[in-house]
Order: sequence, then C-alpha cells, then structure tokens
Amino acid sequence: MDAVTILGLAAGFLTTTSFLPQVVKTWKTRSAHDLSYGMIVLFLSGIGLWFLYGVQIQSLPIMLANALTIVLLFILFGMKIRYS
Repeated sequence: MDAVTILGLAAGFLTTTSFLPQVVKTWKTRSAHDLSYGMIVLFLSGIGLWFLYGVQIQSLPIMLANALTIVLLFILFGMKIRYS
C-alpha cells in the first residue's frame, strides 16, 4: 500500500468516525430533535455521489469511507424518524 492510499484511508477513517459520537448520543438520549432532515438527506446525497465517484476512479479509500458514512447516516436517519 502506497503513502497516498494510507493518507486517504486515514482521512476517511477520521471523517467517518466523526459521526459515531452523534449516533451514540442520539441512541443513548433517544432524541433526534436537533438533527435536520434536510441536512441528513443532503449529506447522504453528497456522500452517495462521493461513493460513486470512488467507484468510477477505483479508489478504495473513497469507496470505503463513504460506504461506512452512508451506513451511519442511514442509522441516524432511522433514529430521526423513530425518535422525533
């Protein structure tokens, strides 16, 4: 694995895991009132496009980070529906 791929994986790891505290907080408090449907949908759309871009250029860091972020966003979206 080259240095650029490692850099991309590190960046993807940090940006993807930045959603974990929000997911955990929402799950623990059973409250998603502060989360905006608009933000979730727009961000999910953008992340989906980044994932497709990663597929097109065959970039593992982009595909992996955005696939995991999509999963976390779907979890947040589900909690927003359930707890709002």
